Amino acid sequence: MSNPSDISKPAKNSQQKPRLSFWQIWNVSFGFLGVQFGFALQNANASRILSDLGADLHSLSLFWLVAPIMGLIIQPIVGAASDKTWNRLGRRNPYILAGGIAAAIGMLLMPNSATLASFITPLFFGAMMLALMDASFNLAFQPFRALVSDMVPSEQRNVGYSIQSFLINIGAVFGSILPFVLTNVIGLENTASTGQVAPSVIWAFYIGATVMLGSVLWTVLRTKEYTPGTNGLSELEDNKVEQSLSEKLVEFFSLVKTMPKTMKQLALVQFFSWFALFIMWVYTMPAIAQHIWGIDAKWFDPTYLESVGTIPAHIAQAKGTAGDWVGIIFAAYSLFAAIASIFMAKVANKIGRKLTYSLSLLAGGIGYLSIMLVHNPELTLVNLGITQISVPQGAVSLFLPMIGVGIAWAAILAMPYAILAGSLPVKQTGVYMGIFNFTIAAPQIVSGIFAGWILTAVFDNQAIYIIMLAGISMLLGAISVYFVKEDAEQAIVTE
Repeated sequence: MSNPSDISKPAKNSQQKPRLSFWQIWNVSFGFLGVQFGFALQNANASRILSDLGADLHSLSLFWLVAPIMGLIIQPIVGAASDKTWNRLGRRNPYILAGGIAAAIGMLLMPNSATLASFITPLFFGAMMLALMDASFNLAFQPFRALVSDMVPSEQRNVGYSIQSFLINIGAVFGSILPFVLTNVIGLENTASTGQVAPSVIWAFYIGATVMLGSVLWTVLRTKEYTPGTNGLSELEDNKVEQSLSEKLVEFFSLVKTMPKTMKQLALVQFFSWFALFIMWVYTMPAIAQHIWGIDAKWFDPTYLESVGTIPAHIAQAKGTAGDWVGIIFAAYSLFAAIASIFMAKVANKIGRKLTYSLSLLAGGIGYLSIMLVHNPELTLVNLGITQISVPQGAVSLFLPMIGVGIAWAAILAMPYAILAGSLPVKQTGVYMGIFNFTIAAPQIVSGIFAGWILTAVFDNQAIYIIMLAGISMLLGAISVYFVKEDAEQAIVTE
């Protein structure tokens, strides 16, 4: 019997990608599970870590700017480089492996910022490690997207990106709940003194680094990429002629100028959806801590914390519990997204990608807005299977909004790429996927610059209102899908 992990070697110069088995498609994207495991740990805990190290609510979004900036810089470069790379590991695999190793190093170092920072402040060291992790995640993200496009035939593309979305969200589920499990099942401490990071978070990052490396190695070792010039892949570009920096910039901006119309139209949808996601990742923890646990905004102000000296035990405990619960609800929306991704390919085949995409973003917007209605402080005992915990009833009710958020997240991970892939020139898939990341990074940069100011100047540090702004943005994204004119499966030809 043939091994399902081995992708059959095509005949030389064949221009048709062979259909892949389920497990072949699974192996192509399996490493994304580990990368997203680490990314979910970062999303659920970076604000918590930075707050513990001394960041205020206004500056949180500024620290988070390193994520989209790294994506803006790294992904187009990696995309262009991987289009021209071929060695014994393949075309995309070398970058996937390098990103996994570098991200693991950042994950090991960031939660230890207070211990390792001898010559700079722990907060600045933590921000540096956040930048290293984000650069590394982006180094792996783009090649994974391009790998699916390289390996999966067009008629299986919906399935390919849906499986990738499923694996992404399974990784996110386990990454998000890990600190909670380490606290409530293993028994590690989840509270942190001023300037320190909770032990449960530190160990979660250690475990995350290990899982990420293992899954990345699985994809690299189990996926044999097609040789350039076969299965519809272009031959490698001649790299013997060295280009100057100015020539490379001119070529790059020429590609941006002549990008497919579908990519330009998707940019508006991407702006509204990723503007909302960035706000959620940065401000969910303070939002639910204030709105549901009743913690006053002053307990997120480093100046006030310094003036009182010691954080009262009940405040520290409430913040720790709220931080753990963020992991639980982030795991919930990732689980709902994983479930949605199972059915999304069939739904998109039946009603169309655009309508599927729009309805999903609509569900996400409603989910964000409904969080305002969740405000019951009465304690209730919750059985999560692995443990029981007492939390406010409002915290339990957050699972309902997460259904909508999860559906939107599943669509955001799959539909834009499924819509876009048929419009890209085969020879430049990697670089165009990298350029498309501009539509992800730019709205996050805008959000990072203005969200903190809006929260402070307009909403008086009441973080629940910035989540409502995210809901409105997601609804605008749903409307914007209408203006996308989906190209057929034919790839454009760029001279």
